[in-house]
Amino acid sequence: MPERKTLERAARDKRQGKSASTQAGEFVREEIEHVREGKHGVRSTKQAIAIGLSKARRAGVKLPAPKKASAATKRKAAQDSHAAGDGHAKSATRARSTTTALKRESTKPASRPALSRQAGASASKRTAAARSAAAKKAAATKGAAGRSAAAKKAARTRAANQRASHAH
Repeated sequence: MPERKTLERAARDKRQGKSASTQAGEFVREEIEHVREGKHGVRSTKQAIAIGLSKARRAGVKLPAPKKASAATKRKAAQDSHAAGDGHAKSATRARSTTTALKRESTKPASRPALSRQAGASASKRTAAARSAAAKKAAATKGAAGRSAAAKKAARTRAANQRASHAH
């Protein structure tokens, strides 16, 4: 069961009109934290993300499977979305065996370099136009204060990077 904080953050994202994937991002973040804390491990960064997305769908985030997903992934996504509304409790035996299996796996896939590699690989599969459109949409839903904060942060980052490049 996701933590209350995660559910509240996802609900806030939904109220602010943010996309389903942004809402689901809260669950993925929680999953990465769990792996980092050593609650359990994962085989790959992708697996940690998949667990987070599954939890999001089960918590009622309206997140469809990607168009390019395999039949098995689409089936699993549909099953998770259905589980959100059917009111069935999860089998304790099954949950326990899943956790036991995951405890044997590594926590390395949740490290900063591993996440960075995953993000880079994922972004490189998208077109420049798709990345640009996503950025524009993000800016549009940010609000004036958010945009101002983002601009200040970008300026700080630019200044820091310039200092670093001149130091060499």
